[in-house]
Amino acid sequence: MGAQLPPGSVVAVVVTRHRTDVLGDSLTALAKQTHPIAHLVVIDNGPDRPAREVVEACGVPATYVPSWTNLGGAGGFALGMLHALAMGADWIWLGDDDGHPADETTLATLVDLAERRELAAVSPTVADKAEPDRLAFPVRRGLTWHRSRAELAADVGHGADDELLPGIAALFNGALFRASTLDVVGVPDLRLFVRGDEVEMHRRLVRSGLPFGTSLRAAYLHPAGGDDDKPMLRGKLHARDPDDPVKRFYTYRNRGYLVSQPGMRKIGLLELPRFAWYFLITKRSPREFGQWLRLVRQGRAERFHRP
Repeated sequence: MGAQLPPGSVVAVVVTRHRTDVLGDSLTALAKQTHPIAHLVVIDNGPDRPAREVVEACGVPATYVPSWTNLGGAGGFALGMLHALAMGADWIWLGDDDGHPADETTLATLVDLAERRELAAVSPTVADKAEPDRLAFPVRRGLTWHRSRAELAADVGHGADDELLPGIAALFNGALFRASTLDVVGVPDLRLFVRGDEVEMHRRLVRSGLPFGTSLRAAYLHPAGGDDDKPMLRGKLHARDPDDPVKRFYTYRNRGYLVSQPGMRKIGLLELPRFAWYFLITKRSPREFGQWLRLVRQGRAERFHRP
């Protein structure tokens, strides 16, 4: 790994698999940041179609780590974060391969906000790549769902703070962590593989009592999500029901684990009636409801076998 990094260093961690085209765009945006990135760590979960050339050409001092075992997002970020800690990073900046900072000042804005407000972690606002004025993932404040950056800023602006949305963060899409934060909350849980790993890290941050939030003045662009959320009760509620069978497996199994953990058990009480209504009334599919029950029970029992 070489010599220890100087104090205050930021190490960026990106996880990729078989997407060198979008990875190149992501790394190009990282290299243009006005706040310097001391080192880049890229975990490649698909080295049978390697991303080494893209990483080595990005213009930032980089370490390429091929993993012949697909560690998923959870294991990939865990490995990358531990690698960054071993290098002596003071800050660790996380990013997925299909997203990138919205402009050259994103990292500088996050570092400044984290230092001034003594935050343990701070995330940029995650905006839709195709429509940057919209949020890539809807954000709920109380009972209200916000789908645009303007709606979110207007809601937060009603209070005294117009630069930080406290207690909410998208951790794998541009979030900046203090290295010392990981001493308290740890790294993502390898067992979750994909789906729910970010929620589980968020749960730990909340329970730690450490201050964190989302910057309203920094943005990270990512393809819009939400296709997995299916409407029910005339759109008043939604149920997460991925069409892809692999995503469905991890979504339901991991959710079973999550809602059995401290800090999420009250939410778990609402899961059974909501999904019973969705599968039995909306979809009229007892078979799929049975599959959902079986996978949720596996998660609760911490049976983390891969399909």
